Amino acid sequence: MVLLLPVYQPSPDRLRALAAEFEQVVVVDDGSSEPVSVPGCVVLRHPVNRGKGAALKTGFAYVAQAYPGEPVICADADGQHSAADIRRVLAAVEATDRLVLGVRRVRRMPARSRIGNAVTRSVFRAATGRWVRDTQTGLRGVPGGLLEWLGEVPGERFEYEMNVLLRAARDGHPIEQVPVETTYLDGNASSHFGSVRDAVRVYRSLLRFVVLDR
Repeated sequence: MVLLLPVYQPSPDRLRALAAEFEQVVVVDDGSSEPVSVPGCVVLRHPVNRGKGAALKTGFAYVAQAYPGEPVICADADGQHSAADIRRVLAAVEATDRLVLGVRRVRRMPARSRIGNAVTRSVFRAATGRWVRDTQTGLRGVPGGLLEWLGEVPGERFEYEMNVLLRAARDGHPIEQVPVETTYLDGNASSHFGSVRDAVRVYRSLLRFVVLDR
C-alpha cells in the first residue's frame, strides 16, 4: 500500500506524525510557500499551486510507475484522518479490489461541510442513480488497476474528486463506502476548499455530467 498525501501549506507536525505511521508514503507538495520536507517519504513538488486534483494525478502517475499494482490510499494531512481509518479503508480495498470512500459521520461535520454534502449527495443521486453518503470525502482508497483510469479523469482542483465519482458511475466502477471517524481541528479552519469558487466548480461538473455524459 502507498499512502498519498496531497498538501498545500500543511502543518509540518501533523503531516510528519501521519506519515510516520506508514512505510510507503508519497507527499505531493502543491506549491506551498515553504517547500515541504518529510523524512523517509517521497516528496514531489509543484512549483506553483495547481490544485488538489492536479496533485492527486501527479501522485497517481508516480505510484503507477514506482509501485506498479500497489493500492493507494489518499488522505488529507490536516489532522482529519487517523491512521486507524486509513487502514480501515485499505482493508476494504484489499477485500473488494474496488474504489473505496471513507464516509464521515454527518452529525460531526462543521455546518458548511454538512450542508454542502447534503446538497451534493442529493444532486449526485439524481444525476447518477447512485447513493453516495459522502461525495466530498478526501479519504479514498483505489486499487492499483485503476490508477491509469484515474489519470484520465478531468479536473485540476476540488472538482476532480467529484469527477472521479461521476466517471465511476458512468463507467460502471462500483463504489464501496466505509464509515470513518473524522476529527475537525478548529472547525476545519485549515481546509483550502473555497466555499463559493470551489462549489461552483463541483456543481459545474455535475451539470456537465447530466447534460453531456449521462
